[in-house]
Amino acid sequence: MKVSYKWLKDYIDIDLTPAEMDDILTQIGLEVGGIEKIQSIKGGLEGLVIGEVKTCIPHPNSDHLSITSVDVNGEELLPIVCGAANVAAGQKVVVATVGTVLYDGDESFTIKKSKIRGEVSLGMICAEDEIGVGTGHEGIMELPLEAVVGTPAAKYFNVEDDIAIEIDLTPNRIDGASHIGVARDLAAYLKQQKAIEYKMPSVEAFKVENNSTPIEVVVENLEACHRYSGVCVSGVTIAESPEWLQNRLKAIGLKPINNIVDITNFVLFETGQPLHAFDYSKIAGNKVIVKTLAGGAQFTTLDETKRELNENDLMICNAEEPMCIAGVFGGLESGVSASTTSVFLESAYFDSVSVRKTARRHGLNTDASFRFERGTDPNNTIYAMKRAALLIKEIAGGIISSEVIDIYPNPVADFKVEVSVDRIERLIGKKIGKETIKNILTALEIGIEKEDDDTLNLLVPPYRVDVKREADIVEEVLRIYGFNNVEVPGKVNASLSYAPKPDEHKLRNTIADLLSYSGFNEIMNNSLTKASYYENLESLKPENTVRIFNPLSSDLNAMRQSLLFGGLECIAYNINRRNMDLKFYEFGKSYQHFKNEENENPVDNYFEKEHLSVFMCGNKTAANWNLKEEPTNFFHIKAFTENVLKRLGFQIDKLRINEIENDQFTEGLSYGVKKKVLVEVGMVSGKILKEMNIDVPVYYADFDWETLIGEATKNKIAYTEIPKYPAVKRDLALLIDKSTSFAEIKTIAFNCEKNLLKSVSLFDIYEGEKLGADKKSYAVSFILQDTVKTLEDKQIDKIMQKLIKSYEKQLGAQIR
Repeated sequence: MKVSYKWLKDYIDIDLTPAEMDDILTQIGLEVGGIEKIQSIKGGLEGLVIGEVKTCIPHPNSDHLSITSVDVNGEELLPIVCGAANVAAGQKVVVATVGTVLYDGDESFTIKKSKIRGEVSLGMICAEDEIGVGTGHEGIMELPLEAVVGTPAAKYFNVEDDIAIEIDLTPNRIDGASHIGVARDLAAYLKQQKAIEYKMPSVEAFKVENNSTPIEVVVENLEACHRYSGVCVSGVTIAESPEWLQNRLKAIGLKPINNIVDITNFVLFETGQPLHAFDYSKIAGNKVIVKTLAGGAQFTTLDETKRELNENDLMICNAEEPMCIAGVFGGLESGVSASTTSVFLESAYFDSVSVRKTARRHGLNTDASFRFERGTDPNNTIYAMKRAALLIKEIAGGIISSEVIDIYPNPVADFKVEVSVDRIERLIGKKIGKETIKNILTALEIGIEKEDDDTLNLLVPPYRVDVKREADIVEEVLRIYGFNNVEVPGKVNASLSYAPKPDEHKLRNTIADLLSYSGFNEIMNNSLTKASYYENLESLKPENTVRIFNPLSSDLNAMRQSLLFGGLECIAYNINRRNMDLKFYEFGKSYQHFKNEENENPVDNYFEKEHLSVFMCGNKTAANWNLKEEPTNFFHIKAFTENVLKRLGFQIDKLRINEIENDQFTEGLSYGVKKKVLVEVGMVSGKILKEMNIDVPVYYADFDWETLIGEATKNKIAYTEIPKYPAVKRDLALLIDKSTSFAEIKTIAFNCEKNLLKSVSLFDIYEGEKLGADKKSYAVSFILQDTVKTLEDKQIDKIMQKLIKSYEKQLGAQIR
């Protein structure tokens, strides 16, 4: 939002430099984004002077040029070649001297000494549009004969310089979205150093002169329109606005339109209250009805766009048809035009949520909707309306020709907030005294209803929509007192706090580091996604999707049930850019809805869960001079999955491992504890990959992070000293049936020797015709170790014989 420095001084007597203004406004929460010098005419007419044409003769080498001599009150007359048909001796004109820069929109050119058809020209006699004071280009601009030769054009045309201050207004500070709002905040700050007040223009001269244009107002929707005020002004003349009003609007980047529209814009940026002027003759039945219409109705707005109305759009209607989208945009037919002679001024307080939804539905963002969406002052409608009506009388003529209408059935009360002086000082970090706090609150127009030794009961005006809690009051006091006035203490106070166990944040970082160090890149996807992703899945049913009522687009119309599709979108994006070998991981939430009629609160039917997803595709290793290209396979992602589980303290051989029965995967495994699934890992279904336009295998692990962390708390980490005595390795070659698994061999071994057997591993498999069609040979290695003494051969042989007998008996194995 732009603020004009000269305009601001109409409400507060200040002599601050732009730099000082920048510093103060930023300190008090109205951060300045930039400061720009503004001129009512671009270039400020610098180098242009008033001249008198002394002589004018035809150019000897042209049938349309003239050679003139022009007096600009210099040492000599200036020879100027002019192409205008209306140039003549004796005229007072505007002359651009050599070196003057003239502007045409964003383009510019410099007047130089030149020869035109052999004749010297030391300047240019200008038309209106060439210097920016009008649009005429039929010929040169002729000035009245009383214009004084040599007068700078900037002085003659009263060019005004100003400073435009760009304020980066945050959504909570809509009270600063006007010149009076900024002046009010400045006064509150400056009042702490000197006696200063801001002033609002008086509206005491407002009076109803007759009731020749009565109007009836009916508000049918009081929920969307809390207050509606209005008045009629008749006998107006539509024309250009006076220079001072045009300059005010130009300074903040607005284009003047006509006196009535300019006044409503002026009052908007003066007070922060949006107004709308209707052509009284277009109000059928002399009746204004504030209501909603049936969905699907057509309405043409001021930008000549035909819009389809929603059943929740609040409309301003006459007795026959809609005239305006309330608080957002006016209608084409009911607006002020050159033929308007009477106007109806609307000044209302519309519900912020209603206006915001309507503006978003129609893709509109106007100065009025910007303010209504954030919350205007319900107690300011009458003042702003009277201010505009008086300006219309002054500038456009006319009289106030109806009674003031003010429908306000449920007045908005001040916000009541109770604060503790001690708490304010503790949060600020400095004792500033109760009187200082009270002075600041009074300067901010926050009333003190009651007080005792430590407590203040406050009344906050409704225009401060962001001040409703004790913390908000502390912030208000601190920003006016000055953040820079709170000294940095010489000591640091700290309190001990104990991290929860397990520390979920720490574990998350641990696993993120593990994956990052293993070559994975972290991705972050939008929680909003396409509902269509889940249409054909049994594991993620469409009816469990949390849908968005008012989606931004069909691609973002639901909350994600899984992190799978976001990761696949990232993979597809990379593959399309020839980045094929990918390793991703993501922490994020999934969202689901399960309808349960027994839940009285509908919120109880919605669930969100934290997940960790891991993705791999492409090659594990790229081709090199000493390495072959190795495509990623299931065992690679299985290894990383188990590493994550091990890092969290799980013992893989004690987990329940099952094959996946899930339509998200072509094949895979699930790891769980009892009935809880910790992670599912496998190859993503080809059907899903086809829908995502991915033509390479993708491997995916989905960790239920909340269950994982919950179960990790039960893992007890034990340690033992490194054994002092050596381990012994023995091997057996077992001829067994093909149906026998290594898991059976391992289980029999540990059942046979529980104390000294430390590990069993398979290091070779052999199958061949000599062994038999249904036989195979397993070479198995056994590690034996005693922690208190060195094993003897006799003891080792006894264990091995015991193992051999067990395998022969239970598996029918033969020792090769």
